[in-house]
Amino acid sequence: MQDCPMMIHYVRDPVASTRFYADALGVPVIHESADFAMLALGAGMRLGLWRAGAVAPAATGSAGCGELCVALPDAAALDALHARLAAQGARVTQPPAAMGFGRAFTVLDPDGHRLRPYVPAAR
Repeated sequence: MQDCPMMIHYVRDPVASTRFYADALGVPVIHESADFAMLALGAGMRLGLWRAGAVAPAATGSAGCGELCVALPDAAALDALHARLAAQGARVTQPPAAMGFGRAFTVLDPDGHRLRPYVPAAR
């Protein structure tokens, strides 16, 4: 079996979603077409963005029901990313806050999928 971890979000506009994630996370786009894009998230993980109307077999769920969590190195990086995304007009649904697993905030991508950057709690 190949080790190719990837998660896929079904989206209305792969181009808009690709711009959102590439800019928000500073990650490279490794494939882009009219109906699908793939970004490299690090450690072999990839994010696929598939036009909802092109999914085969047809997807029965709605767009905007996924969440991508990304760990950041420290609170300063978390706060800087939050400030940058908010200044760019990202829909912030949770400002930076202490949670049981660490400090986090949540923004929505163009389809309503959640992006949750976080700094893990000290162990």
